[in-house]
Amino acid sequence: MGREQLSLVVITLNEEQRIQQCIESVPFADEVVVVDSGSTDRTIEIAEQAGARVIHQHWLGYGRQKQYAVEQANNDWVLSLDADEWLSVELSQSIQNILLVPRLYAYQSPRCNRFMGRWLKHGEGYPDLSLRLFHRAYAEWSSDVVHEKVVAKEAVGVLSGDLLHESEETLQQYLDKQNRYTTLQAEQLHQKGKQFVLPKLFLSPLLRFIKFYFFRRGFLDGVPGLIHILIGCHNSFMKQAKLLEKTLSD
Repeated sequence: MGREQLSLVVITLNEEQRIQQCIESVPFADEVVVVDSGSTDRTIEIAEQAGARVIHQHWLGYGRQKQYAVEQANNDWVLSLDADEWLSVELSQSIQNILLVPRLYAYQSPRCNRFMGRWLKHGEGYPDLSLRLFHRAYAEWSSDVVHEKVVAKEAVGVLSGDLLHESEETLQQYLDKQNRYTTLQAEQLHQKGKQFVLPKLFLSPLLRFIKFYFFRRGFLDGVPGLIHILIGCHNSFMKQAKLLEKTLSD
């Protein structure tokens, strides 16, 4: 029985610890395209051994880099993953079923994040719906430098099964990444002409905590869930603080 041809596309930079698991979780992909921005470890070697076609591209920013990878695929149906993500068995089967007779042109799935050794099932960590399977004529990555997303032109379906995501290996690495993200977010807001608003400095973290810890039941994820949400609240605070810093430097 025929199905739509699928390209798995992944962007990488020094992902030797995770790229193999990512690729091997999609054995039904008709091709694997890895766009690397200058790895100095064994990422390229491991990806090629796993059957990937590796292309070098200098860093363009998260959104543009991922869209570039999509454009290098030979098939119109693409599954765009990060190197630290892989498919659960249920999600793998769901995608294969969809490709037999696609009724829509874009599909999202819940993403389950592992943080400090625990799979988060509440709060900010879940369901974290992520659109990753799509026909590239009907959807594309946004050009955002951070918190990029796939923008679909038509209705979006929901797949069964989780996309599994391994957060940074240590808390220090995770915090370093969040610090880079808030800097990029503040720069983006500043470039768009957004002004610093004092109440947001206090209200954004507070409202974020109430939403995810109480209403989204983050307390059920124990101490790792609490820490995950508190880091998110800190990010909200730092994004506004960095925007103020840029405003004052003008």
